[in-house]
Amino acid sequence: MTDDDRLFLITGATGKTGSGTIDLLLRRGHRVRAMVHREDERSRSLAEAGAEVVVSDFRDLDGVSTALRGVTGAYLCHPISPGLIEATTYFAQAAIEAGVRSVVNMSQISARREAGSDAARQHWLCERLLDRTDLLTAHLRPTFFAEWLKSWWELRNGEGYLRLPFGEGRHAPIAAVDQAHVIAALLLDPEPHNRAVYTLHGPVELNHYDIARAMSGALGIPVRYEPISVEEFASAMAERGLPAHLVQHLSNVAVDYRNGVFAGTNDNVEKIGHRAPLSVEQFVNENKPDFDTNGPNFVPA
Repeated sequence: MTDDDRLFLITGATGKTGSGTIDLLLRRGHRVRAMVHREDERSRSLAEAGAEVVVSDFRDLDGVSTALRGVTGAYLCHPISPGLIEATTYFAQAAIEAGVRSVVNMSQISARREAGSDAARQHWLCERLLDRTDLLTAHLRPTFFAEWLKSWWELRNGEGYLRLPFGEGRHAPIAAVDQAHVIAALLLDPEPHNRAVYTLHGPVELNHYDIARAMSGALGIPVRYEPISVEEFASAMAERGLPAHLVQHLSNVAVDYRNGVFAGTNDNVEKIGHRAPLSVEQFVNENKPDFDTNGPNFVPA
């Protein structure tokens, strides 16, 4: 255990990056408060691991204020859903009132003023909002998560398929666990990173034909990438019942992806998080059971 008495608030606590950050901080002996939307098996697991759990909603200013009371540093992670600007405004005001020192903000690599995605443009605005406070603030802009491969994966007749609208665009998939190492590091030492904007990438830039080959080698079965149109992608998401806000976002970032917005590599995970990021092969090997069935969002042929 550490004699450090700082308290860190993690929002999105049951999500991929939030839960990973909580695990790292707890294992290092730090005090953690997890903000969750409801009590369930996932929140109970966090409590059993040693986190203080508080139930609140981003749209509840008083609830967010309670969650931030006594907190030194916070991780702000809002889902891709309406209400981001309101939530960030509430969070910033509550953090200032509570005397919070620093915030790590999960943004998007597509965040910019001219973004076609409503969510991406709102993330850019929220970065600017936080930058206008006195909080020590760092913004994270990850490329597509490696976890996407599980979500859009189809297993058909013993073969794997990725039917996605990304053409021959490229990116270096970044695993949530690698992002968690960066988030934890920024929470623990915020001063050198104040007002920084960090893009996060995996180790190797690939197109989806390359990704399919890497997955095939790890899984030992044929895996094929089948490019589809943005229109087919959007239609499939709508038919599956995904929210309109999410459909609008993913349709527009598919165009961004084709235009190179998600491309690139860097060493931010190594420099800040002090670990080498997982390759596609390593990620698939560590998550093989998830590829035994179809992902929840796959686009059928």
